[in-house]
Amino acid sequence: MEQLVRLQKLIADAGFASRRKAEELIAAGKVRVNGVVAKVGDKADPKHDTVTVSGKKLPKGVGNVYYMMNKPRGYVTTLADENGRKCVAELISDVEERVYPVGRLDRDSEGLLLFTNDGQFANAMMHPSHHVQKTYRVSVRPKVTEEQISVLTSALMIDGRKTVPADVRVVRHDEDKSILEFTIFEGRNRQIRRLCEEAGLETLRLKRLSIGQLTLGKLRPGEYRALTPDEVALLKRQSGNF
Repeated sequence: MEQLVRLQKLIADAGFASRRKAEELIAAGKVRVNGVVAKVGDKADPKHDTVTVSGKKLPKGVGNVYYMMNKPRGYVTTLADENGRKCVAELISDVEERVYPVGRLDRDSEGLLLFTNDGQFANAMMHPSHHVQKTYRVSVRPKVTEEQISVLTSALMIDGRKTVPADVRVVRHDEDKSILEFTIFEGRNRQIRRLCEEAGLETLRLKRLSIGQLTLGKLRPGEYRALTPDEVALLKRQSGNF
């Protein structure tokens, strides 16, 4: 029996574009199913129908794949950059499937970054309402005070809405800086850097150590590996969206 799927979901799951962008491509007449120009709302059978986007063919029966990378500093979390900056896509270019990064790490940030072609999974990991916790090791200057810790663990207004307060623990104090461990539950835009600014601290280094119970482990900067089925299942359970 045919399993028909909306075209925008097929396109998003294959990593060609977001669902919203996919709808725009369909509306612009750039998507065809078996050679026929598609309309918004159309569906296709991913195993048997031939779907093209701007002339490029979507692979049939694409399975969902999941990878984790230790993102190095100096790379932007995009598939391409109009300013010619180094992109994380360069580091995972030998993966056969068309995957895209889940969420963002700033150019100057590093650490655990997920890649997938599963749009539902990506949304569950990123959306603030799912409260998938993420832990970061953060170096700040100057040495942090108790008053500054109070600021770091307070709610912050971002885009007109307060954040869920972060958990912050001091790993160690050095002569003129501190190493902190942040656990956040939403992953709002530049949340940790904004908290540090609010507290009058300069962020020297920011590294994501874990997402849910998935940890960076021994991956070296620039390395990646496929997630195990158990790791994927655990992340899905932790997101509460599956």
